[in-house]
Amino acid sequence: MFSVLSGFLYLQLSSLVLGYVRAQEPTDEVKIEVLYLPEDCPQKTKKGDMVNAHYDGFLAKDGAKFYCSRADDKGHPKWFVLGVGQVIKGLDIGMIGMCQGEKRKVTIPPSLGFGKQGKDNVPPDATLIFEIELYTIARGPRSMEAFHDIDLDNDRNLSRDEIRAYMKREFEKGGKPREQSFYDVIVSDVFQKNDHNRDGIISAKEYNVYDHDEL
Repeated sequence: MFSVLSGFLYLQLSSLVLGYVRAQEPTDEVKIEVLYLPEDCPQKTKKGDMVNAHYDGFLAKDGAKFYCSRADDKGHPKWFVLGVGQVIKGLDIGMIGMCQGEKRKVTIPPSLGFGKQGKDNVPPDATLIFEIELYTIARGPRSMEAFHDIDLDNDRNLSRDEIRAYMKREFEKGGKPREQSFYDVIVSDVFQKNDHNRDGIISAKEYNVYDHDEL
């Protein structure tokens, strides 16, 4: 979905591919195990991309599952913008450089998960393991370039219609138009996460595009 048909990379895995992505603190790192890598990988995830993925969370200590995206919200894969704090820091780090269709096992230290406080079924100071399957990579609307592409009337505010039209254009570029209900799900999720004052529009400030010039 989103211009993924022109591939250039072929890699046959004979065993698990191990990688490490370091966080800001040298003692805190996310361990990445690539469980499956598709033959074609024309695009890899980067900060600011909008991604669609399923992921299950387990406690490293005893393997207890504390989250399953397939069992949450009618089982829909999750849409979120990578690298901007919509998921825990360890997932933001552990999903960088993924291919569409790739599966990873990511081990996250407490400092990049839920820390000393824990959350819900996650106890304090818990090391977490996530099993991730990535479905879609799209240019995220968090980037300044994308913001201006979406903001057709140049009023520095994004309406539901503008975001829906943008997502529709992006899918059609890849030759895979979708049903209207598909775009409605994405738009609803974007507004849920970003329309903080619930006024029906997303301002540049709410989208934080001017605080993320590096995207």
